[in-house]
Amino acid sequence: MRIFILLAALATTALALGAQDNRLLLRPDAPEFQQPAPDQCVVRFDTTKGIVDIRVTRAWAPRGADRFVNLVRHGYYNGNRFFRVTRGKWVQFGINGEPAVAQAWRGRTFQDDDFKQSNVRGTVAFAFAVPNGRTTQVFVNMQDNSATHDKEPFTPFGAVIAGMDVMDGLNAEHAEGPGGIRAGRQDAYFTGGNTWLDSQFPRLDYIRTATIR
Repeated sequence: MRIFILLAALATTALALGAQDNRLLLRPDAPEFQQPAPDQCVVRFDTTKGIVDIRVTRAWAPRGADRFVNLVRHGYYNGNRFFRVTRGKWVQFGINGEPAVAQAWRGRTFQDDDFKQSNVRGTVAFAFAVPNGRTTQVFVNMQDNSATHDKEPFTPFGAVIAGMDVMDGLNAEHAEGPGGIRAGRQDAYFTGGNTWLDSQFPRLDYIRTATIR
C-alpha cells in the first residue's frame, strides 16, 4: 500500500511539473528564456530512430545558442516532428506539437548573429525567412551546404558529434511536405500541431526528449 501511495504521489508530481513546464512555455518573455548558454554543452536528442548528440558552441553564434539551449532546458523540442526531411540536403524541425505553445513562439524573433562557422555537413542552424527573423525552427545540414547557405547567411551554433547515421535514416517519404518557412504554407503546423501532422504524415520521425548533458 505504501509503495502504491508513493508511486501515485510521484505520478501526481510529474504531472504537475509537466503542467508547470507547459505554462512556462506559453510565456516567451519569462526570464528563464533569457539565460546565457554555457560556452559549450551537448544536447542529446532521443529520437524514434536513435540518439543524436549536438555540441553547442556559443562562440559560433551566441544568440542562437542561447535561444536553442533555453528552449531545450524547458522542453520545447520534446515531441517535435522532423517535418521537413530532404535526404542529402537538410532536416528541419522546431514547431512545437502543442498549438498554443507553437503560436506563442511563432513571432518571438531574435537578432542575427555574426557569421563565423560554415554550413558544412552536420552543422546545426536556425532557419529564417527574413533578416533578424529566427524563432524556434532549426535545421541540420545533411551535406556541405556552404556554397548556398553561407551567403544568406545561415549561422550555425552547433554540430552533430554523434548520430549523423540516425539523421541520415530519418523518414523522408514526405520530403518537403508543405514546405519550409519561406514557402508560406506552415499555418496548418501551427494551428493543428502534432495531431494534424500525424493525420497527414503518420510515419514522421520525431524527438522523444531533448536534454542537456
